[in-house]
Amino acid sequence: MKSVMITGGAGFIGSNYARFALEQHPDWKVIVYDKFTYAGNPDNLTDLASRFKGRYTLVRGDIADREAVFDAVKQHGIDIIINFAADSHVDRSIEEPGTFIMTDCYGTYELLEAARAFKIERYHQISTDEVYGDIEPPGRSAEADPLRPSSPYSASKTGGDLLCLAYHRTYGLPVTITRGTNNIGPFQYPEKVVPVWVTNAIDNQPLPLYGDGRQMRDYQYVLDHCEGIDIVVTKGVPGEAYNVGSGVETTNLDLAHAILDLLGKPYSLIQPITDRPGHDRRYAVDNNKVRGLGWAPSHTFAQAIEKTVRWYRDNESWWRKIKTGEYLDYYKRQYGGREVK
Repeated sequence: MKSVMITGGAGFIGSNYARFALEQHPDWKVIVYDKFTYAGNPDNLTDLASRFKGRYTLVRGDIADREAVFDAVKQHGIDIIINFAADSHVDRSIEEPGTFIMTDCYGTYELLEAARAFKIERYHQISTDEVYGDIEPPGRSAEADPLRPSSPYSASKTGGDLLCLAYHRTYGLPVTITRGTNNIGPFQYPEKVVPVWVTNAIDNQPLPLYGDGRQMRDYQYVLDHCEGIDIVVTKGVPGEAYNVGSGVETTNLDLAHAILDLLGKPYSLIQPITDRPGHDRRYAVDNNKVRGLGWAPSHTFAQAIEKTVRWYRDNESWWRKIKTGEYLDYYKRQYGGREVK
């Protein structure tokens, strides 16, 4: 029985992967390690303790706290660390970059030190396609391309990636990295574009759209991403990074139209606002390397967005309790007074 520590496992992608890993690997014990910041939600994990008795443990802790990290790795006899823990919202990183550097760089360092001290068999880093910066069509970012981050968020993730690769080269640490494209699906905190727009549209509230809405993104279903991560964790070559994305690009404007169509809402709900500082125009990755391990996405964009919209429509109790208090204060700071007439 392997002991697998999933840091940031109460967040969006981490909680989906924790559930996926427990279902797909009956020989794994999963230890979810999470700080429970605003985006780490215990409600994302409520079914795991009863479904996977004896194979699931929840530990509260900060990846930047060496004593807590080392204690968790030692106490649970960790064999594999999969690091989802990150401050991950570009807009918040522009507002307050320091917390991103602390978690995404320094926190990664502490996890790598624990992996080295306890000689674990695999350390896997969850990264993002944003480390490449934007790319002109028809180009696609490959794993060996230069990293050109544009925001404090993507710069902090780039720092984490480079630390991982340096620990592999310097210490021989068995590190792998996946760089995922934009994820959509259940349990995504409603600050990211899709849950913001879906929940706003349900309530007939405006959908804030940056700039001209022609930014291009690859929106993949979160369980497809989980499958890609899993195949790299189990089959990937140490010291290598792998892009995980559907390979299909969608403009933000087309995304808004798709959401409104699925909910039967008018396009007049779209509210253009002034663009984000340093906003990348296009992300697109070459996913041939991970396909070579046997992975392929299972959902089309239409299937992914339909499943996502349906989940938020059917789970209002999950997101309505979030969209209060601090969330509303942040929303007003972020979007208030930016409407383009």
